[in-house]
Amino acid sequence: MTTEIIGTDAGDARITWHPARRPRFVLAVSHGAGGGIEARDLRALAAALPAHGVTVALVEQPWRVAGRKVAPAPKTLDTGWRGVWPALTAPGLPVISGGRSAGARVACRTAHELGAHAVLALSFPLHPPGKPERSRAAELLGAGVPTLVVQGGNDPFGRPDEFPAGAYRLVEVAHGDHGLAVPKRAEIGQERALEIVTDGVAEWVASLG
Repeated sequence: MTTEIIGTDAGDARITWHPARRPRFVLAVSHGAGGGIEARDLRALAAALPAHGVTVALVEQPWRVAGRKVAPAPKTLDTGWRGVWPALTAPGLPVISGGRSAGARVACRTAHELGAHAVLALSFPLHPPGKPERSRAAELLGAGVPTLVVQGGNDPFGRPDEFPAGAYRLVEVAHGDHGLAVPKRAEIGQERALEIVTDGVAEWVASLG
């Protein structure tokens, strides 16, 4: 595991690399507006995917590196992501652009422009909680590249059955909330929930060719 600081027009970002021995892809994933790369699903992917030939790059947006607690506007998030992209492509491998929550929106909005090979959208915030009329489906459907959504069954930002039809795959984590945490009363435990995430992503990546 290595880290590097990348200067962007939005400030310094940080990449933590989890390299595969014989990588076929780079999976670059960023955090949401309410947390960092310590999120359970990001940690699980960083631990599991290198064994499947995927180098995982966990990206901390400049606002997190600067120690701020509130995420900036989407336009600024996109600027930060564009700024780290050259470092993500430096290994010379196809890059899967990804993120959780707000980071998933960034990946979808910039995928075509940056030449992403595919998009991984973890806990895509389809709408604000309780406001389904404020749909962000256009961002997801407009990614323009193969896309996988990993969504908790009880995510208040959009349950799987709320998602529109489209050219993407969706893996559901039963009973999962926006952080993909499952309650103790659920028939699956937290460890199994994270296996659903990592197995689903690994299977999807293998299908990308």
